[in-house]
Amino acid sequence: MSNSKASLHPKTRSLVAGLGPFLGLALVFLVFVCTAPPAFHGLYNLKTIITQTVIIGIGALGMTLVIVSGGIDLSAGSVIALSTVVAARVLNMGGGFAAPVAASVLAVAAGSAVGLLNGLLSAGLGIVPFIATLGTMQIARGLAKWLAGEQTVIAPATWLNGLMNVDPEPAWLLVAPGVWLFVVLTAALAFALKRTVLGRHVFALGSNERTARLCGIPVTLTRVRIYTLGGMFAGLAGLMQFSNLTVGDPTAGTGAELDIIAAVVIGGGSLSGGEGSAIGTWVGALMMAVLRNGCNLVGIPNYIQNIVIGAIIIGAVAVDRIRTRTNAYSL
Repeated sequence: MSNSKASLHPKTRSLVAGLGPFLGLALVFLVFVCTAPPAFHGLYNLKTIITQTVIIGIGALGMTLVIVSGGIDLSAGSVIALSTVVAARVLNMGGGFAAPVAASVLAVAAGSAVGLLNGLLSAGLGIVPFIATLGTMQIARGLAKWLAGEQTVIAPATWLNGLMNVDPEPAWLLVAPGVWLFVVLTAALAFALKRTVLGRHVFALGSNERTARLCGIPVTLTRVRIYTLGGMFAGLAGLMQFSNLTVGDPTAGTGAELDIIAAVVIGGGSLSGGEGSAIGTWVGALMMAVLRNGCNLVGIPNYIQNIVIGAIIIGAVAVDRIRTRTNAYSL
């Protein structure tokens, strides 16, 4: 009798789980196609939705690495703010054409530095990731306010300001340059998770850290690398936020870490570790952008949007827990 109740073949089960986020996105999109004004599915609004996905989406790619490995990072929103301020400060120093390049490099480096600190605290000192990154969240936010003098930092206009333009220049790009960056990063992470040693180590850590250690995986070093990469992605998200705001804002990204984590979870990532994908995260970030954009066009208040997104997150986690228990039962 137990054999007749056996679950689906692992590959089939994986395929069904992978299709879940896509089906959810399609359902949400169809709901708004039927209920929102025609402008919702117009070309300009579709380009707007895709552009609105970039900041949370890039941050969520880094969070995918962290969550799949069994960790968590609450500092991402503060890193976004810090990166915008660093970019603005560097641009104000001058330097001609090289200034935007230097601003980009240092903004991403600031995020990577916070990520490195997260890795050293959690993996090196053994501090629980939730507590370690809760502390660095406050540190990064404080640094952003200090560098900005607790006010918005106005920066001179450069080509960085055009990275998030819905109607890009040149027009043949079709969508904002930031969208193309997001696509490239998603493809790169998908390849890394599936085809590289680091990717295999990430999944091994999330599945069973003790077993990974026994297999010879350098757990501490790998976790430090993972958190550093997570910080780098958050720094890139901050650079896109700077492009969107065109100023350095020490209050930017407040609460963004929750949206970033939500995108990973909605996309099929498991907070227990060992599950997640770059494509799923991309879909999760897009679903959240579709929800917010559609709700705004329909006229649904912001607090209702928060309730809906919260319910979706709870549902995604519940499905993950049921799937995990089913998989354990089938074994």
